[in-house]
Amino acid sequence: MKEKFISIEEAIKQCSDVGKGKVVVRGWVHRERGSNKLKFIVLRDSSDIIQVVFEREKFEKQWEDIDKLQVEASLKISGTIKKDARAPTGYEINADEFEIVGLSDSFPINKDLNEELLGDRRHLWIRSRKMTAIMKVRSTVMHAFREYFDNFGFIEFQTPVIIPGGAEEGPTMFELDYYGKKMYLAQTWQLYAEAAMYGLEKIYGIGPTFRAEKSKTSRHLSEFWMAEMEVSWCDLDKLMDYAEGVVKYIVSEVLKKNKKELEILGRDLKKLEPVLKKKFPRITYDDALKILKDKKKMKISWGKDLRTVEEEKLMELYDVPVFVTHYPKEVMAFYKPSDKKNPKTARCFDMLGPEGTGELMGGSERDIDIEELKKSLKAKGEKLEDYDYYLEINKYGAIPHAGFGMGPERVIRWICGLDSVRDAIAFPRTMTRMKP
Repeated sequence: MKEKFISIEEAIKQCSDVGKGKVVVRGWVHRERGSNKLKFIVLRDSSDIIQVVFEREKFEKQWEDIDKLQVEASLKISGTIKKDARAPTGYEINADEFEIVGLSDSFPINKDLNEELLGDRRHLWIRSRKMTAIMKVRSTVMHAFREYFDNFGFIEFQTPVIIPGGAEEGPTMFELDYYGKKMYLAQTWQLYAEAAMYGLEKIYGIGPTFRAEKSKTSRHLSEFWMAEMEVSWCDLDKLMDYAEGVVKYIVSEVLKKNKKELEILGRDLKKLEPVLKKKFPRITYDDALKILKDKKKMKISWGKDLRTVEEEKLMELYDVPVFVTHYPKEVMAFYKPSDKKNPKTARCFDMLGPEGTGELMGGSERDIDIEELKKSLKAKGEKLEDYDYYLEINKYGAIPHAGFGMGPERVIRWICGLDSVRDAIAFPRTMTRMKP
């Protein structure tokens, strides 16, 4: 075929604009059915799907090849496109010419497969319309995060993935042999980002993150991505302004660019609209405990971190993300400073998402008191020598600064209305899933 190929989406737009006409497309068999006289194929490419009709009287010599076509065979097709309300997308191509590029036989994905079996076949399931739609939303989310901070003059910055010590909990670190020495996979970019902040002032980064959390919940992955920022001369209130701003921007971009994908996923767009219209509530940990007690009849002892069940009950009362601030210092990471007004609490926040999605991001001001940092590290059983470089950062012109980390998979899960973060990443890694 010498004609210029166009995408299925372009072919549909062309027909919508100028009506019936000749098109040349290519893609894979999404569905197929037929009779002795007609063969109907739903062809897919990365842009959309369209029904293609093969009439036997046109292809008598090739009919056996056409009749044997199965799901995921790849084709090039030339024909006439027209509107047809009975077709899946309202348009249909009547084929005049075709070429089989790659055959397919008994494609091992069907509607009867459970989540585990689909996980085993993830390298094939990634072709599905569902996964394709999610990956397009994911691309928009990542791009929007970058664009938001670019617009504020931030600089993108990358940090090591192999590190000598952690920033979160030691037991959740993946250990590795680094030329005979014990090292770990990064849990966050933060400790190195703080060093770079003193030169660049406003930075962000997106990269892989590893946490050995023995959890099988719908919120957890062992390997995931983190979208993080670090900024100089910033307090907790300003940090939450950035956090709210980037989430609103991400949602607005997805609604602008991915409505078709959200429709494929069956997402109720009305559930996302309040995000753009309302300010995100900011409540303290103490407020959260009182609300849970008064409105959900849940009594929680002060000093405990909020569990999944408590976060979900709290968020039943809101239709937009909520900031919970000033958690107990004792249960927070070592770098989160005490609040001077109430030293038992830390100047930090978690952003909780609606619809049972849990924590979307966490952030804090950074402690610049070296002695307090040492005290916190010792209390958590960490070796100070592993943090020599981090402690030294604050010896030379320490300034107030802050930052947060956003979990893109959790944000994507929420925006797309998914059951699990496992569907928000192409090839998930959990404590029970290591391949494909």
